[in-house]
Amino acid sequence: MRVLFLIPGGSASQLQAIPAVAAVAAGLNAQVQVACPQESAAVWKLLPAVEKVLPFSFAAGVSLAEWANLLGAVREPDFQLSINLASGWALDLLLSLTHIPTRIARSGFSATTRLPALPAGWPSQALEAWLRPLELPLDADAFRLSLRKADLDGAAAQLPPGKGPLLLLAPMPQTSVSPDWPAAHWQALPEAIRARLADLRVSRASGGSPVQQAAQVASADVVLSSDPSITELALLTGTPLVALGRSGDSLPRREGVQGVGTAGGLDQLGVAEVMQALGLG
Repeated sequence: MRVLFLIPGGSASQLQAIPAVAAVAAGLNAQVQVACPQESAAVWKLLPAVEKVLPFSFAAGVSLAEWANLLGAVREPDFQLSINLASGWALDLLLSLTHIPTRIARSGFSATTRLPALPAGWPSQALEAWLRPLELPLDADAFRLSLRKADLDGAAAQLPPGKGPLLLLAPMPQTSVSPDWPAAHWQALPEAIRARLADLRVSRASGGSPVQQAAQVASADVVLSSDPSITELALLTGTPLVALGRSGDSLPRREGVQGVGTAGGLDQLGVAEVMQALGLG
């Protein structure tokens, strides 16, 4: 069976969809292709069940050539199912021109199955709504990325020396338009922790491919993150996490996972509050 997922959004949105895509691939013994923005395509190297990524921006002003390329890509394989997380008249028209018999979406005239009101909460688990028409369960909290030993060894080789616990700091990317936790706080926090844990090791998220980032996250003892993608990687690898700017109801209810502060209000968050969230208050 061949399944097409259409997933708009950046890397964090793609990462949130990984447990659902994995559940469909395993539950239906399916070959999966994903249409997503080019800049987010590398995320899907984390999930071997995805055999091909179809770059598509889903943004307004997509050229006729891009639509034609996507139509050709989705008409050529014999897809039996599409799960569409995007929306729009043009996309509905494209899907209606395919021969895909089962098309699940929130709305739109191309859908053969339309979803009811979608649940709030942790986005990865909320995607269970797309799987219910297929009678497939989704336990996003139980999903873990499978990382190669070579990638984990490569990340371990870059860690600071010592045997103390490793704190990985992941500030927002500089390209983000949202205000981050103040730089002075990111700098002051390690020293404040070392006053209690003298052997603390500290590393910063170093970029690289999503696979390299996932290995770095998995090598940490705890992650402090305001970077949406690193936050999702911590959840997918099962690494203890304090997520800055995330409410508790947008995260799984898991021991070792906590949100602190509010999006857009991180400049009001003090070092002492973050220390408390890390269990050092």
